[in-house]
Amino acid sequence: MSEMATKDIEKALIQEVATILAVDSSTISSNAPLHTMGIDSFSFVELLVFIEKTFNLKLIESGLTRENFRTIHLLASYISRMS
Repeated sequence: MSEMATKDIEKALIQEVATILAVDSSTISSNAPLHTMGIDSFSFVELLVFIEKTFNLKLIESGLTRENFRTIHLLASYISRMS
């Protein structure tokens, strides 16, 4: 995968979270905790599949931690470093 800027990754993640939650992407903040947005375990799995497919990451081997999933911004930063 070519290196992507954190902002581009953030935009893609925001759009996907909005799609998963069936809300307008303008209502999603990259700095809001994911758990406060209504992400449940099923939604979380959908997000993981999106990340693996879109950013070509093998999440089990990536070293992602719970802290990386606290906000979209933290997640995008981690994905950017892994690309």
